[in-house]
Amino acid sequence: MVEFPDRNWKDYELLDSGNGLKLERFGRFVLSRPEPKALWTPSLPAREWDSLTHTRFRPGAGFGKAGKEDSGTWEMLRPMDEQWLIGYSGAQAGLKFKLRLGLTSFKHVGVFPEQAPNWEFIYRNTKALGGTPKVLNLFAYTGAASLAAKAAGADVTHLDSVRQVVTWARTNMEFSDLDSIRWVVEDAMKFAKREARRGNVYQGIILDPPAYGHGPDGEKWKLDECLFELLKAVSGILDPEKGFMVLNLYSNGYSAALGETLVRQGIVQASSFKMESGELALNDSFGKALPLSIFVRLSK
Repeated sequence: MVEFPDRNWKDYELLDSGNGLKLERFGRFVLSRPEPKALWTPSLPAREWDSLTHTRFRPGAGFGKAGKEDSGTWEMLRPMDEQWLIGYSGAQAGLKFKLRLGLTSFKHVGVFPEQAPNWEFIYRNTKALGGTPKVLNLFAYTGAASLAAKAAGADVTHLDSVRQVVTWARTNMEFSDLDSIRWVVEDAMKFAKREARRGNVYQGIILDPPAYGHGPDGEKWKLDECLFELLKAVSGILDPEKGFMVLNLYSNGYSAALGETLVRQGIVQASSFKMESGELALNDSFGKALPLSIFVRLSK
């Protein structure tokens, strides 16, 4: 199964891709960024790419080094804001929020657009639970998934190890006219294990772990070494009677089949849930599909 963002999302568009690059429109501005999976030839000529582009990302000294592969600088070609807002209006009534974007030194801008199908899944399953279900978002970044759960009425705990991105997520909540998300700056593994010891249970759990990372106290995260242990910890806090889980993985070499096996072996109650898996991708305006991550989802 391959899923794409709804084409009715007005504030995002993948204009073209190829030669290890992607050309994207975020609201009013067009950005050119490296994308190793874009192995084909662009559909637009280089001159047209440059005429459309406001800024392009130039990889720096860390390019190709684990944990530093996305570092570099932005080269401005046309005037643009360093920070700006975009909106997301989902395919479901009530699913809408705003995101403040910005140019970072790691080629990211504050949103991963291919995640839109996961936002739809989170909103739909949170709504289906009714009441005020508890949803935990681990490795939550700038919070689009947290906002989707909150818009559906959840009691949301948003956790990330980087204080600056948690502050960024809080800003997104405020721009979206939402409130009362619980903000946690902590190591995801430590938090999940402590919640299990305390007997705390969540009806929704979202995991989007990076390939490499560090906790706020220097805890080391390496996906290949830590993911299965984390899934076992999550098993202790996922409500076995009702709810959902989303696992998203960007690491090259991970397949949907591998993700399913990890979830089946790590989440002891997985057999009582419906499981689905596949890829999240973007379609550029010429119809070239660019796969970017794999997902595994559990739902009742």
